[in-house]
Amino acid sequence: MSISKYIKETMTSKGSGVIRKMFEEGVRLKKQYGDDKVFDFSLGNPDLDPPEEVFAAIEKFAAVREKNTHGYMPNAGYPFAREAMAKKTSEEQGVAISGDCVVMSVGAAGALNSLLKAILNDGDTVIVPSPFFTEYRHYVKNFGGTLVEVPTKSDFSIDIKAIESALTKDTAAVLINSPNNPTGRVYSQEEINELAAVLERHARSCGRKPYLICDEPYRAIIYDGKKVASSFPAYDSSIVVTSFAKNLSLPGERIGYICVNPACPDKDEVVAACIFTTRVLGYVNAPALFQKVVAESWNAPADYSLYKKRRDELVSILDEAGIVHASPDGAFYLWCKVPDNFNGDDMDFTDYLKKYLILAAPGSGFGGKGWFGLAYCVSEKSILDSRTAFLKAMADLK
Repeated sequence: MSISKYIKETMTSKGSGVIRKMFEEGVRLKKQYGDDKVFDFSLGNPDLDPPEEVFAAIEKFAAVREKNTHGYMPNAGYPFAREAMAKKTSEEQGVAISGDCVVMSVGAAGALNSLLKAILNDGDTVIVPSPFFTEYRHYVKNFGGTLVEVPTKSDFSIDIKAIESALTKDTAAVLINSPNNPTGRVYSQEEINELAAVLERHARSCGRKPYLICDEPYRAIIYDGKKVASSFPAYDSSIVVTSFAKNLSLPGERIGYICVNPACPDKDEVVAACIFTTRVLGYVNAPALFQKVVAESWNAPADYSLYKKRRDELVSILDEAGIVHASPDGAFYLWCKVPDNFNGDDMDFTDYLKKYLILAAPGSGFGGKGWFGLAYCVSEKSILDSRTAFLKAMADLK
């Protein structure tokens, strides 16, 4: 007997699960050297506490003792939670949305898996601008699809012409993530409008209209006056998937949702399919308690200025050390260039950094060979204390 051949090969491949592997390596190193001696920038695990309104909602609903408080509800989620998420998305997208457009999910990852199972046939493709969140490959592969990686421009903006060239009759969707993990790029409204026009032309020419899937868990975390574009007014077959992992610092609670554009020609069918896949994938429904929590506290004010401060502090250290990096518009990642000494081998360079107790994510796992990622959603002390390690690591290369 043996486990799946595909799973076995994927688990043992060099670039598989690079973020989690580094995170687990960090746990081991911290036990060996102490928490304050290891500088773990591997995982986007928010360091800020949830807003007080979230804690208050948790306490309120955890105290309820009414019958069936923790029982099943419809697979799509509580109607009041769906309505709350519709209101939230209406404000973000600038269009009127009702609760019947929403399916509550087990985080953004659960949302993507439910949605992809709902829309993919064997042999279908999903186009993604590269670099991208590393798990996208697995999510698409889960349902018989193939991820088509299309490089972005040098500034990590969307290469519209390259995406247009990659479109075929097998293209089921284009998947974008803004602010982007790992580059921090926020796509402009102009980019989204141009992408929508390309997808419309493609639909007219081949008879199949790809969905535009917008993965937006970092939407609220933006800097320097940037604004995340609205896809719903630009393209009727657009779908938002998101969670409260990053903006409310609730990654472990696994709560998110799918919202289908009310103008989508097959909106009712897509929503019904996502409700069905939520059930048959075994999620059954999003966590009951946290549906109630986010329905009450989704608009709690949160201060993300500490992330900007930490970004600027880490940028200062990297500049001093001579590490080239992109300038992020949002999220909490720095996307950095591997030094010339390593000939673009990001796996070797991140292994080298481990000697200085710096943990970073190799770029190959994100479709970005020759780069590496640093998550700065860590304590300010850890960032400032990492300066000596970064400077020594780079000085020793010379």
